[in-house]
Amino acid sequence: MTTKTNQPGSNLLKTLAIEIAVPTGVYYGLHSLGASDFTALALAGVFPLARTLYQFAKDRTVNGLALVVLVTNVVGMLLTFVSGDARMMIAKDSLGSGITGLVILVSAFTAAPIMTKTMRPFLTRGNAEREAAWERLSGTAQFDAVLRRCSVIWGIGFALESSVRIVGAFTLPIATMVWLSTTIFAAAFAVIMVVAGKVAEKAGKMIAADAQTSALVAA
Repeated sequence: MTTKTNQPGSNLLKTLAIEIAVPTGVYYGLHSLGASDFTALALAGVFPLARTLYQFAKDRTVNGLALVVLVTNVVGMLLTFVSGDARMMIAKDSLGSGITGLVILVSAFTAAPIMTKTMRPFLTRGNAEREAAWERLSGTAQFDAVLRRCSVIWGIGFALESSVRIVGAFTLPIATMVWLSTTIFAAAFAVIMVVAGKVAEKAGKMIAADAQTSALVAA
């Protein structure tokens, strides 16, 4: 028996599209109407922050990674308004992904890597047998090692792309960095996903093999 759920990949891509397209469109729209760089960026940043707060209120759960992103966004927004610097507004998002990457990287060497819960729906696909296989494999050295390597890849990847965007935020024209920062993040995210996905394939095969073995035993 299997349980069908929404495809996690489709949901993730939809979320990224909304998070990227809306703020970028708001910035250029307001800028074309004569708003200053700082004002346009500040208003553009309200949407992703409000959306994150809405998800917290709706789900009523505290996910470790989401909490890091939320705290980073709130603190970054406050610091930006205090400084009044438009470049700081751009750097805020870059710094946020960098901090997130470092947190993911550090958690990879603990008993509960942050990316594990995020990866689970991708590997189990909402299938009851695969979910059961995950539970059986969780805690085993080989399975946990694969998941840990994936967390390391995500952590290092976010830290590197953050560094590139922060440098750009303070060296390139603001109007250029609004779209370029988003492009760098999207490209880096795609690369990280592919690389981490290749590593995660081994965990997926382990889950499939365990589920198949369990089904044969039950038969």
